[in-house]
Amino acid sequence: MSSSITAANPTSQRRIAFATIIGTTIEWYDFFIYATSAGLVFAQLFFQPAGKDIALLLSLATVGISFLFRPLGAFLAGHFGDVIGRRAMLVITLVLMGAATTLIGALPTYSQIGIAAPILLLILRILQGLSAGGEWGGAVLMAVEHAPANRRGRAGSWPQLGVPLGFLLASGMTALMTGVISPGEAYLQWGWRVPFLVSVVLIVVGFVIRRSVEESPVFTEIAKRGKQTKVPIVTLFKRRWYLVILAALVFVGNSTLGYMTTGGFLNNYAINEQNLDTTSVLVAAAVAAVVWFFSTLIAGYLADVIGRRNTFLIGFALQAAVVFPIFWLVGTGGLFGLYAALVLISIGLGLTYGPLAAWYSEIFPASIRFSGVSITYAFGAVFGGAFAPMISQMLLDTTGSTAAISWYLLAATLLGAGAALCLRDRSGIPLGPDHETEQASGATMFTRSEAPGALAQTR
Repeated sequence: MSSSITAANPTSQRRIAFATIIGTTIEWYDFFIYATSAGLVFAQLFFQPAGKDIALLLSLATVGISFLFRPLGAFLAGHFGDVIGRRAMLVITLVLMGAATTLIGALPTYSQIGIAAPILLLILRILQGLSAGGEWGGAVLMAVEHAPANRRGRAGSWPQLGVPLGFLLASGMTALMTGVISPGEAYLQWGWRVPFLVSVVLIVVGFVIRRSVEESPVFTEIAKRGKQTKVPIVTLFKRRWYLVILAALVFVGNSTLGYMTTGGFLNNYAINEQNLDTTSVLVAAAVAAVVWFFSTLIAGYLADVIGRRNTFLIGFALQAAVVFPIFWLVGTGGLFGLYAALVLISIGLGLTYGPLAAWYSEIFPASIRFSGVSITYAFGAVFGGAFAPMISQMLLDTTGSTAAISWYLLAATLLGAGAALCLRDRSGIPLGPDHETEQASGATMFTRSEAPGALAQTR
């Protein structure tokens, strides 16, 4: 960082870590509770006139459609995050997500209000997509820009931990409702609503915590000097479009496989195709989320030791090794096989997710960084995980085999690995506004670094 920008003290860093983890956990709990419910009940409650198979596809499609609005959310949050600050956008996106989620829990079904029910469901899902598109960038920049240079990988993994924690909370809450409080018809009648309505309590907690965190020191310095870019998105696409493409493809390699679990496909496959008990499947997903949490945490530490890119390449290699065995395990191993498959997926996912925040933050210049990381992440989600559950279901319906799904997952993984090889590891590069020239050069293997001394740690 520049001489005028210092890392937060240990107490502040702990407060920032807590705020980013808690806030992101709540945000992604809201997002994942929808994906879990889409595979379990929405086809019956909101799309039943289309017939069983088409209703399921429509239900899974709503999971993906929200991703189409994540870039818009990223554009808006990125613009205002680079102009008015990181912290304000963190609070706004959290409240928007929570309001949409709570309202979904109160929606009448198709049998009650007809076609208006799926339309309202889709509108609220779009609001979730807008929120998710903007939330991630703010959270990771608050974590990374407050951290000392040699701990950015670990600091960047804090908001990343909120994703598996949100998935754990969503899976656990749904398992509680399906298996204990409202099993069977009661879950279909009213039990599915409870996890959505609980969100209103979580939002209050997240709001209070996020309001207590200080603004990023990088943005504070930019604002003090009046160096905010007026239209950061235009600058981003005019000068850094190639970075957006390459970095988005890196995330495609992670999110395509990731949304096989978080998007509900593998759960739905185990329940409907392999006839496994719904609650047992959800418990298995919760256990996998714990593994994902720890592999993400470990990846943040590895990223500071062996570099961001090296950690990613190890993770992609593990992903490529499991895309064929996972369906064999689920198909032949019953519930134990499902546990094994989900654990194998989660290890590779963590290694290709933990270092993402630090790497993204280090490849974009300070004045357009919020726009850069948010839009790149949103594009990676759209072209990777957005429609992965629906595409996988279509491949299964068309071919009658899971082999086509495995080839699809392998292709996405190799695409991500190839993009990672095209980007430089920028560990240790200064993040402050005094170093924009250095930040703007040498981010890819095809461009020359103009400040090799400052990138001595590049691997």
